[in-house]
Amino acid sequence: MKAHRVLCLSGIVLLAASFAGFAQDAAQIEKGKSLFSTVSPKCTMCHAVAGQGNAKNPLDGVGSKLSADDMKAWIRTPKEMAAKAKSEAKPPMSPYTTEKLSDADMDALVAYMLSLKAAK
Repeated sequence: MKAHRVLCLSGIVLLAASFAGFAQDAAQIEKGKSLFSTVSPKCTMCHAVAGQGNAKNPLDGVGSKLSADDMKAWIRTPKEMAAKAKSEAKPPMSPYTTEKLSDADMDALVAYMLSLKAAK
C-alpha cells in the first residue's frame, strides 16, 4: 500500500513537471511568433507563415525540414548556409547578429519555427 502511494505521488510529480515544461514551451513559441513579425528587419518581409508575409519564401513545414542548429545557422550566418544549400534566393538573407537578435530571442524564434510542422 505504501509503495502504491509513493508510485502515485511520483507519477503526479512527473505529470506536473511535464505540464510546466509544456507551458514554458508554449510561452517560448508564442514569444518566437511575436519576434517573427517584429524583429528588424522583419522576417515577414521575405518569408510567410500560414499565408502571412512574403509568399515567395514560405516557412510552413520548416520544423519538419530543418534542425534547430540549422535554423540558427540560417539566422546568424545566412551567406554560409546559402552557399551550403546552393540557394540563389534574391535578395540574400541578412545576418541577425546578437545586436539585432539576442541568444534568448533566437531560442524563442527557433522554438516557434520548430513548431511549424508539415501537415500530415
